Amino acid sequence: MLNKFYIEEHVKNALKEDISFEDITTDNLTGENDKMTCTLNTREDGVFCGRDVFEVVFALLSQEVKIKFFVKDGDLIKKGDKLAEIEGPARAILTGERTALNYIQRMSGIATVSKKYQDAISEYNVRMVDTRKNTPNFRIFEKYAVKTGCGNVHRFNLSDCAMIKDNHVKFAGSITKAVEKLRKSISHAHKIEVECDTLEQVKEAVGCGVDIIMLDNMSCDMMREAVKIIDHKAIVEASGRVNIDTLKEIASTGVDVISSSAIVAKAPTLDLGLD
Repeated sequence: MLNKFYIEEHVKNALKEDISFEDITTDNLTGENDKMTCTLNTREDGVFCGRDVFEVVFALLSQEVKIKFFVKDGDLIKKGDKLAEIEGPARAILTGERTALNYIQRMSGIATVSKKYQDAISEYNVRMVDTRKNTPNFRIFEKYAVKTGCGNVHRFNLSDCAMIKDNHVKFAGSITKAVEKLRKSISHAHKIEVECDTLEQVKEAVGCGVDIIMLDNMSCDMMREAVKIIDHKAIVEASGRVNIDTLKEIASTGVDVISSSAIVAKAPTLDLGLD
């Protein structure tokens, strides 16, 4: 679940950005006592996500806005479904409409794509995960949406796991040197992941006893060979050139995890509307 205090802080800033000091259209068309009712509908199939955030937008504008939801996060929705009924002060509903929709359209879009990718490899014991290619300051909502859609996320931020990438290796001089230096400084509770482009790097990473080995931009034949070399001594992650068409072949190589920025960075928004 998303923490309410985090949602409230984020939504406050979003409303400040959108409203500034007044909503000149709504404030001059409605009176303080005017009421209205509307429904939240979906115009396409997908996975719903962002219910709590949607509610917080209107709660911050008026405690009198009442929302009755017919779905919860993670539910499959079909084009034409009525997702919620909203009633209350017209000023609050009209002012908050766009901000509320922006959150749930983006989050539902990510949840929908995430489920599509995970479902595509359901016959294999492989996890589909996201990456850190997120929208700045929106990461927590995007990762929550990934979890809502397929249930698996990569590290949340740079402090979650020591991840040695190609530029780290170049700076340190080798995978071995990078791992040795990190082990002297990081907590015993942190795992170490190494990004490998070649089978020689894979062998070196295995020799270092790292926890996770990422096979970066390798062909499926190379990945199969890498899986044999690793031989369950580390978690095997495949990354690079991942899309909905290549997923099954990658999953068939024996990797444990497939990571892709596509489920967030390339996810379209889901068409939801307030009518």
